[in-house]
Amino acid sequence: MNFQVRITEYAKNDLEIAYEFYETQKEGLGTYFIDIILSEIKMLEFYGCLHQKIFGFHRMTSKKFPFGIYYDCNKKEKIIYIVAILDLRKNPKSIEKYLKKRN
Repeated sequence: MNFQVRITEYAKNDLEIAYEFYETQKEGLGTYFIDIILSEIKMLEFYGCLHQKIFGFHRMTSKKFPFGIYYDCNKKEKIIYIVAILDLRKNPKSIEKYLKKRN
């Protein structure tokens, strides 16, 4: 099934925060992070809605970074909305609280 993937402003903000974090660790690492995450998000066009739901959203985990890509799936309209891109090293309760604000 081919889905159209849309990244919400919230998720774009999450990406920006993560980019800045990784860029302060090592120059160029932030750009690498963005490239990896966006390529993984692109995979959702083909494999969307297959991931387990965590805190009310489907979650795909990054293969290279400890981040989860949380998304909502509209199968009828074939649209995936990326609602958050979060560091999975954070306390799960804080992630859950953060995601509740996105519903």
